[in-house]
Amino acid sequence: MKSSTMAAMRSSLRGPVIDPRDAAYAEARKVYNAMIDKHPAAIVRCADAADVMAAVALVRDHGLEPAVRGGGHSGPGLCLVDDGVTIDLSPMRWTRVDPAARTAEVGGGALLSDLDHATHAFGLATPAGIVSSTGVAGLTLGGGHGYLTRKYGLTVDNLLSADVVLADGRFVTADENEHPDLFWALRGGGGNFGVVTSLTYRLHPVDTVGVGITVWPVGLTREVLAWYREFLPRAPEDVYGFYTMFVIPPAPPFPEEIHGRTMCGVVWCHTGDPGRLEETFREIFASIGDPGPPAFHFASPMPYPALQSMFDELIPSGYQWYWRGHFFDRIPDGALDVHLEYGERVPTPLSLMHLYPVDGAAHRPGRDDTAWSYRDAVWSGVLAGVDPDPANAEIIRRWCVDYWDALLPYSMGGSYVNFIGAGEGPERVLATYRDHYDRLAEVKRTYDPDNFFHANQNIEPAPRP
Repeated sequence: MKSSTMAAMRSSLRGPVIDPRDAAYAEARKVYNAMIDKHPAAIVRCADAADVMAAVALVRDHGLEPAVRGGGHSGPGLCLVDDGVTIDLSPMRWTRVDPAARTAEVGGGALLSDLDHATHAFGLATPAGIVSSTGVAGLTLGGGHGYLTRKYGLTVDNLLSADVVLADGRFVTADENEHPDLFWALRGGGGNFGVVTSLTYRLHPVDTVGVGITVWPVGLTREVLAWYREFLPRAPEDVYGFYTMFVIPPAPPFPEEIHGRTMCGVVWCHTGDPGRLEETFREIFASIGDPGPPAFHFASPMPYPALQSMFDELIPSGYQWYWRGHFFDRIPDGALDVHLEYGERVPTPLSLMHLYPVDGAAHRPGRDDTAWSYRDAVWSGVLAGVDPDPANAEIIRRWCVDYWDALLPYSMGGSYVNFIGAGEGPERVLATYRDHYDRLAEVKRTYDPDNFFHANQNIEPAPRP
C-alpha cells in the first residue's frame, strides 16, 4: 500500500491503523481459527460508525480490497484478505439495554459475552449461539441459533433494526419500515450488503436456566440418536438439547473414569421452572423410552451467561479448525450408521459433531419473512475438526470432509451460512439460499452493485436491467 494512502487513513480515523511494520500487526491479524494465515496491507480498527464510513470511503476510493471483522470467528477467515484492508470493528464492543422496552442495542464488534453480560443484569436474553466469544454481528447476519431458539426463535427473528454503512459510504438504518428490502436481506444474507455498525434486538425473560449433560459410550450412537430424533421434535419448547459426539475432556463436571473416552449425548437447556429441573429430566427419559443408562448425567440450575460460556475454555481462540455444515429435516437409519462410523474414529480429542435444533419457535415465521431459507429444517449440523497442532491440520480437514460427504445424501442440500467451510465454492452458497438467492442478488444490486463487499459467502449482484 502506498505510504500516502496509509497516511490518509491515519489522519482520517480516530482508531489505530495497523500495518505490517507495526509491532501490533502479528497479534492484530490473528483470528479465532489458527488455520487462517492471511496478511492484510492494513488493519483499520474503527472506534465508531464515523470511522467505518471514513474507512469504507478510503478503501473504495483507493481501489483496495476490503474485508470486515466483527468477532473474528469466521471459520474460513473471511474477515481478513491478503494485501487488502480489514475494517476491524473490535473496538466497538458496547451494549445498551432498555429494560422497560426489553431491547438491547449492540455494537458491531461485540461478542456474545458482552451482550449476555449486559442483558443478564435485567433478567433478559435473546437467542444467540453457544460459545460466548462468538461475534454478535457475524452470527446474526448468518441467521443465528442457540440455546433459546426452540423457545424464542432464531437470532434474526429477534432483530429489530441494524445500522449499516453501505458501499457508497452512506449510513442507513434498516428495519421493517426503513429500507425493508435491506432489512430482509440482513436477516440471514451474511455480510454481503454493508458494514453493520450496530444491531438492536428484542429481549425475553431469561435468568437462571436448567443445564444438563447426558452422555453414552459412542458405540451406542445408533440407539441414542434414534431415541433423540424421536424425542426432540416432540419435546416442549422449554426443552432444548443439541446432540453431540466428542471426547470427554479431563475437566469438571466429568468424572475421571470417563476422561479421554469418546461419547455421544445431549447438552440440555431448560427454560422452564428451575424448581422442576430434575422432574423435567425424569420426564425426558421416561417419555418414549430411553437408549439405556447413560455413562454420565449432570443437571444443575445455572445463570444463562454461565451456560453460554461453559465450553469456552475447551475450545479457545488459536486452535486449528476446519468445519462444514448441513441442514437436516430428518435423521434416517442410514445416517445413524454414518454417525457411528465417524464417531468411532474422531481424529483428535477436540474434534466434534453437533446437531442444533432449529424447530419450535424458529418454525413459526413464514418461509419468506427473512433471508434464512430453511424454515423447514429441524437440525443445523456442524462437523468440526479441531486441534492445537498445525501438523494435524490435514488430518482434521480430511475427517470433516469425508464425514460431510457421507452425510450429504441424508441432508437437505444446504447449510447454515456460517458453517460453510473453506473451499466449498459458490454452488454451496446457492444451495444455502435456495430460491431466496435471486431476491438477495437484487438487494445486492441495489445496495452494492459493484460487489465491493465480496470477502464473504458471496452473493453476486443481479445483472443491471
